[in-house]
Amino acid sequence: MAADFEKQSYWHDRFTSEKSFEWLMSSNSFMSIIEPHLQAFSGRDHSPRILQLGSGTSDLQNCFRARGYLNVTNVDYEPLAIERGRQLEHATFGDVRTKYVVADVTQLEKDLSLDLKFDVVVDKSTADAVSCGGEVAVLKMAFSVRKCLADEGIWISLSYSSGRFDIEQLPFDVEIIARIPTQKAKASDPEVYHHCYLLRPK
Repeated sequence: MAADFEKQSYWHDRFTSEKSFEWLMSSNSFMSIIEPHLQAFSGRDHSPRILQLGSGTSDLQNCFRARGYLNVTNVDYEPLAIERGRQLEHATFGDVRTKYVVADVTQLEKDLSLDLKFDVVVDKSTADAVSCGGEVAVLKMAFSVRKCLADEGIWISLSYSSGRFDIEQLPFDVEIIARIPTQKAKASDPEVYHHCYLLRPK
């Protein structure tokens, strides 16, 4: 039976024991895709304002911090994930300087200040988990993200799907900026790729 990735109860049970896990690729590898886009926001009157969606037990926030990006907000709708994120950051740096907020990515406006706008929103297979609730759920997530973006803000989404955002009424223009080959069990296995999307508001 497939896991109920769209249900909070699944994640609560999982994070009860899970301390650290990376979806699809390492955070350092994901950063190599993200960072050129972050640098496009340098030289402004503030450092890039970054929102990580569905932070889970990833160490992506540590990668941001290690590179000097401190204006980072990590959100997850499971409180245990927020606790795990803080623990991972504290274990690496001895303190916690990025922000952690319990929030549902399909209705961010309920838990984040409407005045808080982000330059770069990132997710590492969170849209994939949301998609288990159907296309309507992904569309809700997209409109929720759109409300949180600053002028010229972007959303970078890592997915196992080659058609994750092939959805009518999506409020974004979509571009695939990277295709990442997955590891083969045998040399004769077919090529399978993960996809990294760049989404800009229409």
